[in-house]
Order: sequence, then structure tokens, then C-alpha cells
Amino acid sequence: MGAGDPQDLVVVKIRRAVLDGHFAPGQRLVESELCDLYQVSRSTVRQALRELVADGLIEVQRNKGARVRTISTAEAVEITEVRMVLEGLLAAKAAERVTPAQAERLLGIKDAMRERVAAHDPLAYSDLNASLHALIQEIAGQVTARTILVRLQAQLVRHQFRLSLQPGRSTVSLGQHEKIVDAIVARDPAGAEAAMRAHLRDVITQISQSTTPLAGAAVPVTS
Repeated sequence: MGAGDPQDLVVVKIRRAVLDGHFAPGQRLVESELCDLYQVSRSTVRQALRELVADGLIEVQRNKGARVRTISTAEAVEITEVRMVLEGLLAAKAAERVTPAQAERLLGIKDAMRERVAAHDPLAYSDLNASLHALIQEIAGQVTARTILVRLQAQLVRHQFRLSLQPGRSTVSLGQHEKIVDAIVARDPAGAEAAMRAHLRDVITQISQSTTPLAGAAVPVTS
């Protein structure tokens, strides 16, 4: 199937809806509603859901239908461990390939993140955080790693939301991301990889220790 195949497009849209918090963990996905939402046939929706089940994003329960799968803390730690390896690789690749124009974009996002932390605006900070990670992946140009990360990221929304609620988390995260950006801009692959791994190692620690209960839908957040 090609990039324009209806099934592929529905898969991308559902995954994005989970990432954006429109579909929350545990939420039921009704085939007829998805057909109306995306203007596709029921068979296309079923095929897309089967693919998302294989990805671990959706689960099908007997007599209850499809739901967005809720990821346990243990699973979230495992997924973040994989992220640590992949994003470390991407940070190193970005440091090898970054252009002056791309370096300016990275520094611009870093400055904006600092401003949002000073303004005590965690939601805007989270949006910038997501933009920074996406830009690093774009600069790296490693398609395989980036594709895997997209699939993993949607599964972590609930845990990232919980992590973002921790007092002072944005300040800690900012310092870690500044080190990542500075190493990439300095074209230091080893330093960039080490900084990214250190950041995600801290995320793993925080996920493991966090027990704050959640209520309501998820919010798009990046660690």
C-alpha cells in the first residue's frame, strides 16, 4: 500500500488523534463513528484498526470492540528505554548533519522554551518541546528510527501528561534540552547522544517514581 492508500491515511490520523489527546487511553473507538469522521468505508476502518492493534496502540476486547490501549508504568519504562537508544542515535546524526540554518532554528526553539519556563506556561513549553524533538529527527534524516519513534510516542501520552504535572519539571527539562541543542549546534555527535540519553534516562526515573492518578483526557506532552 502506498502513502495515499485510505487505510494508511486512517492509521496516521488515528495515531495523531491519540498523540494530540483527542482519543484518550481507554476510550472506545466505534467503527461507524470513525467512518463518518474520516469519510471512509467500514472495511477501511477495520483494516486500519487491525494495523494499530499490531502496533500496540489499540486493543480489541470481546463484546466491547476497539479501545485505545492503556500502557502500564512498566511498559512505559520499556518504551522509553527504546526511545533513549533511538533518540540518542538521532541526536548524534543531527550533530553530524546540521546546517547553519537548522542550527538557528534549534537555538530559536531553545530560546522560546526558556521564555515559556520563565512565564510558567507548561503547555506552551510542551508544544515547543515536541517541535524540538521533531526538528532533531528531521535534521538527522534517519527515516527508519523516526518511523519507529512515531509508533512508540503515541503509546506514552498518558505517562507524559502525568510527568508534566510534576512541579518544576519544565525547569529540569529545559536544562537537559539546552545541553542537547548546544551539542548539536557544536557538531558534537558524542555529546549530543550523551545529552539525549541522559535526558531520557531521567524521564525513565520520573515515570518509575510517579504515582499521580489521572482524570480526563490526555494532553499532548513531550518529555
